[in-house]
Amino acid sequence: MQTTNPADLIAALSAAGARVVVVSTGGGARAIARLVTTPGSSAVVLEGLVPYARTAVDTLLGGHQESYCSPRTARRLSMKAWQRCVDYGTPPNQAIGAAVVASLRTLTPKRGPHRIIVAVQTLAATTVATLELEKAARSRDEEEDLASALVLARLAATAFPARPPATLAGLQPGERVETATTLAPPEWQRLLAGATPALCIAAGHTTESDTGSAAADRLLFPGSFDPLHDGHRTMTSIAEEIAERPVDYELSIVNVDKPLLDYHEIESRVAQFADRTLWLTRAATFLEKIALFPQSTFVLGADTYVRLSDPRYYCGSGEAAAAAVHAIAAQARGLIVFGRVRDGAFTDPTKLDVPQPLRDITYFVSQREFRMDVSSTALRQEHLPCDAS
Repeated sequence: MQTTNPADLIAALSAAGARVVVVSTGGGARAIARLVTTPGSSAVVLEGLVPYARTAVDTLLGGHQESYCSPRTARRLSMKAWQRCVDYGTPPNQAIGAAVVASLRTLTPKRGPHRIIVAVQTLAATTVATLELEKAARSRDEEEDLASALVLARLAATAFPARPPATLAGLQPGERVETATTLAPPEWQRLLAGATPALCIAAGHTTESDTGSAAADRLLFPGSFDPLHDGHRTMTSIAEEIAERPVDYELSIVNVDKPLLDYHEIESRVAQFADRTLWLTRAATFLEKIALFPQSTFVLGADTYVRLSDPRYYCGSGEAAAAAVHAIAAQARGLIVFGRVRDGAFTDPTKLDVPQPLRDITYFVSQREFRMDVSSTALRQEHLPCDAS
């Protein structure tokens, strides 16, 4: 079944100084065993993780996943693996994160397809390989072997970039591995590696920015923009009328609880701002944002606004929350805050329990000025495949 020789793979990775972390959600876990039982693997494979239950996946990725067998979840897991590799001391350009998610044969027939998705994350690229299997063509054991073989084949493609991709033995007619790769420009690689704190993308050009002067005194709209929708656009128009200046958007590739954004995710989100100025940053927290964009005015939703003074977001420390409020009030020029609909009820930001120093720098947008019932989650789910079950 497998056409990748694990000994050759380990030798090539070792010669390149590469270090690997592999994550499997169950299917394809044999790849970990095949790697770690190969002589010399202890110098290459730092860790193998098998978060089998969905709650284990959620814990690893920092929240519920909208689909557990999807390219997005595979990419998130491979990025988490890459981060762990770097956290263990591997230089970013030598770290490899690999992940496999699979929907394979079980005791009861599945409604959806049997499929295997393998993602590999390096400093240079995000790659996803997808293989949809013919139902009832194999036993579960045979499908497991094929999933593991695909993991090793994708690692081999990273270890031997000049070679033709390895083929998988035993594929049925019509079965084909579909591969998609997003190559990162050098400035994205430096951002991911932490060598630069921010990139400014405007009019099709990307420039790297240090903290301070280049990013000061902005009207800034931070968010995940997953996706950018009409609610965001309306907020932008209103904020521009209030501040009498154009909005710059800010997207952090770093999240406090979740993996870094992979290159495919960065590319798709950046594409939404073709006609606007977008800052790509590593500023996960609001304190990091105001340090990066001093004396700027920030556009916020009510849910983000209330977190600015909530001790839960400062490791439960009331003192840390109070210090953060003081820093925000001193360093931000102002806050423009919009209400939000949640569970059918509108949150009026003027009625939120926030400290006076924050209220003193805040312009509250009324429900009459803005109310739009838009759910980013619902918009994403419109385009997601259902998990096979």
